[in-house]
This record gives sequence, structure tokens and C-alpha cells, in this order.
Amino acid sequence: MDSVQQIAHIEKSLDYSIFDVKWIPCTAKFVVIGSKPKGTGLLQIYELNRGELDKVREVEKPKSFKCCSFGASGLREKQLATGDFVGKLAIYDVERLEEPVYEVAEAHAGIINTLDAIGGTTVNCGAPEIVTGGRDGSVKVWDPRQKDTPVAHISGVGEGPAEKRDCWAVGFGDSYNSIERSVACGYDNGDVKLIDLRAMKERWTTNVKNGVCGLEFDRKDIKMNKLVVTTLEGGLHVFDMRTQHAEKGFAQLTEKDAGQSLGSNGVISGSKSTVWTVKHSPQNRDIFASCGGAGNIRLWLYHYPEKRTKTTSTGEEQGVVGSLEMLNATTISTQPVHTFDWSPDRQGLAVCGAFDQTVRVLVSTNLHLH
Repeated sequence: MDSVQQIAHIEKSLDYSIFDVKWIPCTAKFVVIGSKPKGTGLLQIYELNRGELDKVREVEKPKSFKCCSFGASGLREKQLATGDFVGKLAIYDVERLEEPVYEVAEAHAGIINTLDAIGGTTVNCGAPEIVTGGRDGSVKVWDPRQKDTPVAHISGVGEGPAEKRDCWAVGFGDSYNSIERSVACGYDNGDVKLIDLRAMKERWTTNVKNGVCGLEFDRKDIKMNKLVVTTLEGGLHVFDMRTQHAEKGFAQLTEKDAGQSLGSNGVISGSKSTVWTVKHSPQNRDIFASCGGAGNIRLWLYHYPEKRTKTTSTGEEQGVVGSLEMLNATTISTQPVHTFDWSPDRQGLAVCGAFDQTVRVLVSTNLHLH
């Protein structure tokens, strides 16, 4: 079988700090958002054009952008949800960037660290919703069809105000019909919480012993299957979300050195390095990319066990975790790669941003063979 290769197809240096990148669905364009040195926010749109990147649109806003998603947008509207450094949630039509089509000026007290969105035409179940996580410890769910009140405020479930943690990662999942929907939240102390939005209660919590930098379900619009969580000191955790045991929770697989670079001899080198983000291939839910603090990107393939459940001595069902195969490891930058997005339309095409203020378009070959 031909091996998987990752190629940096195009590199472009920018004059501002990149915080997030997202492909615009059904186009050869992507969005880059970030922060200029003077603290203003920049939103740029680039288009692939015969091996070059053409900047087709740009807008500057008073405050730095931190995170964004097209997940709640219809394909025709192409509306981008954004969170910024002063707690504003806004949605922009990419054809008309001057003024937002939706805005909540004080969605959070301080920076919106993370957001995810669901309910656009790529997911056919349920309302369009955006979930935001902030430095204020709050996690809030918004319906853009309603004005500036969240439809759910799931912060501090079971906690007092003094114990609120900085939320670094959020992700929708389990939205397999118009009623069910869950959100996973990751915090700076390593807590991971699964909130059932239909019942509005915490369904499961665990701690991965390190700040949670990224998390993602392998698919948002199916019954929960797998959840990948990445951490501050190199940990990568895969949870089989199909079967929940009353005491032991979900079966878990851990890779402890997922953020470190590999030497030319294939041996792990350097100290523990942050795994900043995880993104599953839109075309194959069992392949995902993880991006590390050593400037590396790794591609992983999850192998399911022969049986995904076993019966314990007490007669309860317990999940059985599979194994991970590393398909490729490539170092593309001297600085951490902290944001990554697969093209929803072309398998193997991706864009990423790094702390060296460079955006890179990547091509991964032979993914279809796995």
C-alpha cells in the first residue's frame, strides 16, 4: 500500500498573528482571522489559483478575532461565526464583511477562547446553533435566529463561582435527530465535560490531567462514536463514546507523545510539546490530524477492536477501545502549528496556521487507501 505523504503546497507569510483558519464550503477559498500588532482584528479571504494564493477580501475590526466556524451556515449564505478578545460573538456574510448579520456584544466577560457551530446544511438535524467557551468559565449555546440571549448557559455545572475554570475547547456532537444534541467542553485544569443539551444536564466528566487545548467528535451528526481530546503537554486521548459504563465511563486510549517532533531516524525528540488541535477528515471519520507545538502535523488512523463492548462480571456493558496507527508525521514549521482545517470538498486538502505568522495549504496523498 502506498504510504501517506503530506506536502506543503503553498506557504504565505502574513503580517499579523493567525488565530484560526476555515475553508469556505463549496469553494477553493478559506478564511484567516487574527490580530494585528496594534490589537485590531483582521479577517482575510484567500483563494487558491493555480498554485498561488490570491487575497480576495479583507476587513479590519476594532478588536482581535480569536475563533470562527461556518458550522451553522447554509451553503448559500456562507456565514462565518466569530468570537473576539472582548467577548463579542458576531456572524459575517463573507460577501459583505463590513457589518455583521448577527451580533452579541457581550456574549462573554472577556475573551471567547473557542467556538463551534452546527445546524447548517451539512448537518440536517436540529436548529442552527453556536457554542462558545470563554475565559470567564462560561459555556453558552446561541441560536442566531434569536437575539442576544443564549438558549443554554451550561457553565459551572455542579460548581460554585470560585471553581469556574477557563474553557479552552468546545465541540458539538450526538446530533443525529432533531431532538438529541450534546456539547463537549474542555478546561484549563484538564476537565472534560459532556453536556446533554436536550436534558440540560451533565452526562459525564473526566480529567485528562492537563489543560485541554482541543477536542472534536469524529462526526457531529451521528450517534456519538469517538471523541478526541488534545492537551497542553503532548497528550492525545481517544474516547470510544458508543458505550458508557456507570462507573468507568467511556473506554479511553492515550498517546503521551503526540505533540513532539520526530527525528530523521523516526525517534521522538525534544521535551513534551502541546497538541494544539485535532481535526477529523470529512471524508473518513477514522482519520484525523493533530497539530503540535514542535511545528509538526501528524495523521492518525483509528482501528476498531474486534468487539467494541464487553460484559463485566456484574453484567454491565463496558466499551472496548481500539488502537491508533500514525500514517504520517511532518514538521512544517519551527513554531507551533495551532490551527488546522480540512477542505470539506476535496479529500486531503487542508489549510493550517502557525505562530510564525504563516498560513500553509497542505496536500495529503493516498488517504483514500485507508
